[in-house]
Amino acid sequence: MNTFTFKDTIFDAEQMREYIADTAAKLSLENTARALGYAAEAHKGQTRKNSDIPYIYHPMNLACHALAMGIEEDEIIAACLLHDVVEDCARTLEELPVNAGTKEIVRLMTREESTDETRAAVMKAYYGAIARDPRAALVKCLDRCNNLTTMSWGLSREKVIRTIKETEEHYPALLETVRREPAYSRAAWLLKYQIESMLDIYKRLLKEA
Repeated sequence: MNTFTFKDTIFDAEQMREYIADTAAKLSLENTARALGYAAEAHKGQTRKNSDIPYIYHPMNLACHALAMGIEEDEIIAACLLHDVVEDCARTLEELPVNAGTKEIVRLMTREESTDETRAAVMKAYYGAIARDPRAALVKCLDRCNNLTTMSWGLSREKVIRTIKETEEHYPALLETVRREPAYSRAAWLLKYQIESMLDIYKRLLKEA
């Protein structure tokens, strides 16, 4: 009898890389092709929180998630791969080997540093700007979906609670921005279901703990 077992990762990283590379070649996604190698190099040596999982697994997961939902826009897939590079890898927007549209999504996804005193204002401005751009809102929702699936082992109880509150405060507006874009309406439904399902699970588990 087959049973589900705990695994650090669900998908094989090399298979994801090949899938993205093959899709980029098939659909002539030039920014995506350049972003894939650049992101792997930029995140080299980095791992996901409290794990040995190479960090590149995260942006590749976003790209595969988008492609699986039928999103095949070059700038969006490239931005999925590069969304953390400026914020986490000491790279600049100008260095990124992609076009201006991709850079703009990455710029919106890059949050400035904050203190406990400035965090609320920084987050309000950050999410407000993303909510005005359907493509950035789509990538940010993909990012949150993936982060929600890993926060049970990557974050403390306090940070899990903070993430739930942040998601409930800011993501309805992002999902509405995505939904209003006709090309993303199906993706918006799936993302809403995934985010709300994960929040419900965590809230129930926290209540029972």
